[in-house]
Amino acid sequence: MLRNGLEPWHVIIVLAVALLVFGSKRLPDMARSLGRSARILKSEARALRAEDTA
Repeated sequence: MLRNGLEPWHVIIVLAVALLVFGSKRLPDMARSLGRSARILKSEARALRAEDTA
């Protein structure tokens, strides 16, 4: 049932709904903040690993 859970047309539908809900002006800002959050999370995880080995 969920073997092919993420097909290309699913991604297109999700992007279209996101565009309708949030609008074209807010999507780049949201992507930018998501990228910043991912970088912060990655650096914090790296710092925790370095702290554990020390």
